Amino acid sequence: MVRLFQIAIFICTALLLAGCTPPEKADTVWHQVKIGDLVPYPNQKRPSGQLLKTISFDIYIFEIPAENINTFDDVWPVLYTKPLRFNNFDAFKANFFSAGFAQVQMWNKIRDLLFAADAKKAETLSLLLSDGQANDLAVARLDNEKTIFYISAAGSMQEKTVRFGKLALRMKAEQIPGSRGVCEVDIKPVFSSRIKGLTQQLPARDTSGEFLFTSAGFKLKMSPGDFVLLGPEKYLNHQVTLGSLFFSRPKPKPLIRAYLIVCTGIVD
Repeated sequence: MVRLFQIAIFICTALLLAGCTPPEKADTVWHQVKIGDLVPYPNQKRPSGQLLKTISFDIYIFEIPAENINTFDDVWPVLYTKPLRFNNFDAFKANFFSAGFAQVQMWNKIRDLLFAADAKKAETLSLLLSDGQANDLAVARLDNEKTIFYISAAGSMQEKTVRFGKLALRMKAEQIPGSRGVCEVDIKPVFSSRIKGLTQQLPARDTSGEFLFTSAGFKLKMSPGDFVLLGPEKYLNHQVTLGSLFFSRPKPKPLIRAYLIVCTGIVD
């Protein structure tokens, strides 16, 4: 009951970010987000007729003016990195990725920092993952050949030439046996030649036309109401590195992007 109350507070404070702004700024973060779309359903038993265990997430994509990048100097210390198990922490940072974990009771402070940096909502997405399955969240569409430079797990600069396709965040979630209401989440960048909208359920064992940037990936355990914020270590105004392609939008106005991933429910 306490956790549900905390999650309700999280939802309400998210909506306040839109409510506290004047009408001319109606596109501010969280505007038009309905409470009914966000209410989590943690630790429920499987409803009658449901065949699969599922794990649900809400994902909020923020766009922030590039000149306000320094706001993350205040955001990251508020969050925890200990729950995150990086594939290679040094490579993760060298690719100019940053991430932090928190729970609902910590949201108010982070919300205020983003609001002060003039954050705007670019997208709001809901993901319903079958237990143990993966889903791609599109980040950038590539319409021509491009060479992406990135830091490998060995710490060396590598390059990957890709053609028509998309950069995405691949999210995989799996319930942990014996730990009700807890799931293991695996998040990593990927290039895929498949383009079918913002999110895409992946065919089993189909790895054709894709490349995983595992050096910028991480895992963590999540329960309903937990969230992880993924954003840039610094602003990069070129479009040749993995970090710049994920987090920078140079036109028409320089912007940086951040991704808030909220676990909203586990149905077992």
